[in-house]
Amino acid sequence: MWIRFAIALLPIVWLIISLGVMRIPAARACVIGLILTMVLAVFSFKLPVLDTASGALEGIIMGIWPIMFVIVMALFAYNVTTESGGMETIQNMLATISTDKRIIVLIIAWGFGGFLESIAGFGTAVAIAAGILIAFGLDPIRASVISLIANTTATAFGAIGLPVLTLAEVTGLHQEKLSFIVTLQLSILVILVPFILVILTEGSIKAIKGVGFITLMSGLGMAIPQVIAAKFVGAELPAIVGSLCSIAITVLLTRWHDDEEEPDVLRPNAKEMLKACSPFILVFIFVIFASSLVPTVNDVLNKVTTNLVVYTGKNPNTLSISWLSSPGTLIFVATLIGGAIQGISLKKMIQILGQSIKSVWKTTITVCAIVGLAKVMVYAGMTNALAVALVGLLGPVYPLFAPLIGALGTFLTGSATSANVLFGNLQYTAATDLGVSKYWVVASNMTGATAGMLSPQNIAVATGSINREGDEGEILKETVKWGGLYLIVCCVFLYIVGLVAGMI
Repeated sequence: MWIRFAIALLPIVWLIISLGVMRIPAARACVIGLILTMVLAVFSFKLPVLDTASGALEGIIMGIWPIMFVIVMALFAYNVTTESGGMETIQNMLATISTDKRIIVLIIAWGFGGFLESIAGFGTAVAIAAGILIAFGLDPIRASVISLIANTTATAFGAIGLPVLTLAEVTGLHQEKLSFIVTLQLSILVILVPFILVILTEGSIKAIKGVGFITLMSGLGMAIPQVIAAKFVGAELPAIVGSLCSIAITVLLTRWHDDEEEPDVLRPNAKEMLKACSPFILVFIFVIFASSLVPTVNDVLNKVTTNLVVYTGKNPNTLSISWLSSPGTLIFVATLIGGAIQGISLKKMIQILGQSIKSVWKTTITVCAIVGLAKVMVYAGMTNALAVALVGLLGPVYPLFAPLIGALGTFLTGSATSANVLFGNLQYTAATDLGVSKYWVVASNMTGATAGMLSPQNIAVATGSINREGDEGEILKETVKWGGLYLIVCCVFLYIVGLVAGMI
């Protein structure tokens, strides 16, 4: 058992060394990792060459659809809104609320950052939020740390729910139920993180004084709507709904609580705000109508589906490509209409789409390689070998460490989606072997994977956005401290609640 475990662990060890120590570019490291995995599958786990190749091809197709398709369309929506000036309008609106830096952090880094993560992902929230906070007078390093820590819980449902949708896809679990459990698991963290952000803003726990209630409600304002949206719609809307509700509640409480003069920033009118937000309003509407809440529309859209069987071995997975109901398609249509409302020509939008596709070609290679790697590991039995050994080693306390495995995936890849692809089936197999709730343990992978503030790649995004390359170590020193607390709370909370609820 342990020999098979050691061999199956080699691709993971390679990713740790290549990405975390050697700092090889992710695209190159993951391609080498895929090739290594295929060689081990053929020679050590005796998977036929054709089955190995077809398993890798299945993963590559999954990497393109739906994962990269959704990423590109989310970036397309963001880039169109930026080109039209709509994103600046949204920023200006948020900047008129208060001059208290603690409130600004809650609105910009927590609320608006969560909104950017929900629609675009890909480091957008960190880069933009850090830039705005610096403009309000925060130290660049502190602004980066705050933005990284704020960009945690929302990543579970970033890019219109992509990480959870992908986790459901690779494990075969029902995405609505999985989404609901993820929001429940994240609830304590969603409430805790705003307090951390306020403390970091002034560097002292005393910073909570005077804004404690607003901070609590900013967290609850995100946590509760997320749970409701996940329960009744699924993975596409929790982060969008949660972030918008959090912004609204924070703004309303600030208006009621704060008597200071408004900042000297021109407030956009309602018409300008609706125009600026039109692509995202349409995404919200389209996702609602395409979901199971409107079964008539949902059934019609799901009829336009292509089913593929790519893997040539035993127990192949059927890939279902839903052309019309895919979140990527809904975002694309919403962006075309919203862009037209904002005055962007069709020709210009096509150019922006081309630029959006071009900007993520390295990410495309990385995602396709890592999904291919994960699929080969599953079909060869490598994932099962890892799970059997870990369960044998940890026994009934395995669920306590399940979130750490998800966090390791994000540390290696910089992506919660990739972390789910890499370790989702490992968690599923471990839960099956232990006889505990598959949904609870698999969801723990997603919850742990939200600790993206520990990823060197995400830290690089932060330093790049503030032109402070070379300061990664200083930022990492701060994020490790808070990231450690984040993961301890995550592991202990999920384990205790899982025991009490009979999930583990």
